[in-house]
Amino acid sequence: MNDRTAADAEPIALLLAGERVAGRGAPLPVLDKHMLAPGAVAATPDRGQVVAAIDAAHAAFRRGAPPPYERGEMLDRARVLVEQHAQEFVRTMQMEAGFTASDAQGEVRRCLETLRLSAEEARRLAGEVIPLAGAPGQSGRVGFTLRVPLGVVAAITPFNSPLNTVAHKVAPALAAGNAVILKPASATPLTALRLGELLAQAGVPKGFVSVLPGSASVVAEALLGDERVRFFAFTGSTEVGRDIQRRAGLRRTQMELGSIACTILCDDADVDAALPKVVGAAYRKAGQVCTSIQLLLVHASIVDDVQARLAQAVAKLPFGDPRKPDTVCGPVISEQEAVRIDGWIRDAVARGAKLLAGGERRGAVVPPTLLAGVDATMAVGCQEVFGPVMCIVPFATLDEAIERVNATPYGLATGIFTNRLDDAFAAARRLEVGGVHVNETSSSRVDLMPYGGSKDSGFGREGPRYAVHEMTEERIVTFALRGG
Repeated sequence: MNDRTAADAEPIALLLAGERVAGRGAPLPVLDKHMLAPGAVAATPDRGQVVAAIDAAHAAFRRGAPPPYERGEMLDRARVLVEQHAQEFVRTMQMEAGFTASDAQGEVRRCLETLRLSAEEARRLAGEVIPLAGAPGQSGRVGFTLRVPLGVVAAITPFNSPLNTVAHKVAPALAAGNAVILKPASATPLTALRLGELLAQAGVPKGFVSVLPGSASVVAEALLGDERVRFFAFTGSTEVGRDIQRRAGLRRTQMELGSIACTILCDDADVDAALPKVVGAAYRKAGQVCTSIQLLLVHASIVDDVQARLAQAVAKLPFGDPRKPDTVCGPVISEQEAVRIDGWIRDAVARGAKLLAGGERRGAVVPPTLLAGVDATMAVGCQEVFGPVMCIVPFATLDEAIERVNATPYGLATGIFTNRLDDAFAAARRLEVGGVHVNETSSSRVDLMPYGGSKDSGFGREGPRYAVHEMTEERIVTFALRGG
């Protein structure tokens, strides 16, 4: 499978227990998101094949994962293979996700880093020594903890990061010694299938990795209904996350859910440095990032200048065909989503918002849009847009800005631009979010850091070190020594 961008006569096979097999479910058409035409077809499993993947994963885990050093070597080899196939991944993501070249190349670079970090974590997975002798009457005992894998991990991933978010779930699971079954987004299954194949080629033992595209009613239902699946790593909507959490029961989960991401520009902000970062954070991947800036909170004393400069910058952004080298903002994931986003924009303008930049929707392409005069009763001001739309909201005091961020039900990440140390620390302490980035935007992320949210944005943390911790449990081991 050297070219994933053309429709194939036969559906692209599943990866079941590390081997390519034909699916017994309904074939899954994969659209070219810009052309809105068939780009490929992926196979899907029936329920029996999902159960077979669970059987194989459970059996492989019971046989035992390779030792930590070998797990690290496998992930290092996978990294080399991904790098060798970088252009293939770029072409695939341009087709199935509508990514621009820059966005797709960024996915590949970050996936390489995630695999490298996961390989390192595999080799240094360790517990700690427990000072039992510090307790009364325990001078003859020693103790330590082990981090042990949980078993079968189910990873359910979104369309907006079809390579790196997949890597952030699959690679730490393997590094920890778990077996993993991946259900990629139905809109973007091809990238995940290719990564799974390369992991198998890199030496991941049979049974330890399966990639099963398909509907939630088949794949997710079977995974949730089988108690042998011990952990669910999910990125997606808050509504779906709630349902998975309810059905997981006592099984462990990690949830990265919805967001209305905000960035704050204080009156002392270095606007020249901030605005290019703001534009990049708002419109990369056509705004389809959980941390894309939806609400830009700007101090009233600088709001006129910021509005004028951003209106000019956003209006100049090239948008449309993601295969053109200069395109900054490509299509959103479907024409249906583009219609919804366009409707929210039109509703806001009809209710008094000012359109500073934007234009007519073309198929699945929504032009980069900048709004002012938005209030919290408009959909763009109180629901997650997940599209190339940024709203400028003025504030008078930092307290007011913090209250505006905290008033949303979400809490993933917030950026704040200020040179006042007291204000930066006040924001860090009081913002009810998983990450606060000073002199960076809400969309600032380094793959080695802990990443996750609070409130309706979920819980648990990604980042290889932190994900490995989520996907293992602590076991205490004690020894009573003779003559101690």
